[in-house]
Amino acid sequence: MTVTATETASAEPEPAPTVTETVEVEVEVEVTETVTAAPAYDNSSDGSDSNDDSSGGGGSVYYENCAAARAAGAAPVHAGEPGYGRHLDRDGDGTGCDWG
Repeated sequence: MTVTATETASAEPEPAPTVTETVEVEVEVEVTETVTAAPAYDNSSDGSDSNDDSSGGGGSVYYENCAAARAAGAAPVHAGEPGYGRHLDRDGDGTGCDWG
């Protein structure tokens, strides 16, 4: 009597390994804000400045607020200098945007 044995081997494929790569990236961001000073307008007929907030200011430069004056590199603004206005001088000492 002859016995024949047949062995069948079945191998399941192993799953492929998962590779995770971490890359660190350093980013430098520079934010630039451009503010344009608007000229003060003379609305009076006699040539005097009728804008109460800009009295004491010289020239035709007008800063809407202290952020605009700082962005233009003009802060602090002193009475008699271009761009000075009472609306920029909250403590009334003759120097606008001298706080903060």
